[in-house]
Amino acid sequence: FWNNAQWQHGDVWTKLLQTIVMAFLGTLLGGIVAFPLAFFAARNITPSGVLSQVLKRFFDFMRSVDMLIWALFFTRAFGPGPLAGSAAIFFTEIGTLGKTYSEALENIDDKPREGVLSTGANEILVQRYGVLPEVVPVFISQTLYQWESNTRGATIIGAVGAGGIGLKLWEAMRTNSNWANVFYMVLLILLVVFIFDNISNVLRRRLSRTLHDYNRLQAEQG
Repeated sequence: FWNNAQWQHGDVWTKLLQTIVMAFLGTLLGGIVAFPLAFFAARNITPSGVLSQVLKRFFDFMRSVDMLIWALFFTRAFGPGPLAGSAAIFFTEIGTLGKTYSEALENIDDKPREGVLSTGANEILVQRYGVLPEVVPVFISQTLYQWESNTRGATIIGAVGAGGIGLKLWEAMRTNSNWANVFYMVLLILLVVFIFDNISNVLRRRLSRTLHDYNRLQAEQG
């Protein structure tokens, strides 16, 4: 099995790693861009109601365009490969994470924020000490969930030319050449998705407990 060249172990594992990296980079960069934009989109934090509405409509547009459409667009722009896949995930996540981040900000308890404001702190310090401790665990949990989801999505968009194991799987299925190798790749994909699902679930449960402990502490201090 391991010495059989027909199974193309090296190439398959390289493509699988590409898929994982695509999902990670696209989600990470999308989160980095969405993070500051969410503060301007949250109606209880933004300095402008008009800016809030513009950004929310922008998030809606970015997330309403399916990842496959973005993948097709960037495949034409950059050519087939993992760059197109990472860009497709990145653009989708700006909308998805921007929306979820801004909603988390709009649902914060204003008491810590008001407490920091009462000390005469500037706006940056208010966000740092009055807002971020509440929302960072939520942001991380949401980002982990999207990373988990994008690990699956990266396989699908690979089939339209966005690189990774999805493209190799599609090529093998299209040629009808080696169905045992197709089955091997499908098993690897399922295994990776299972592993990342469990990692994400464990981390999100721990973050949920952290957020619960923080809220309990705030209630006791209040």
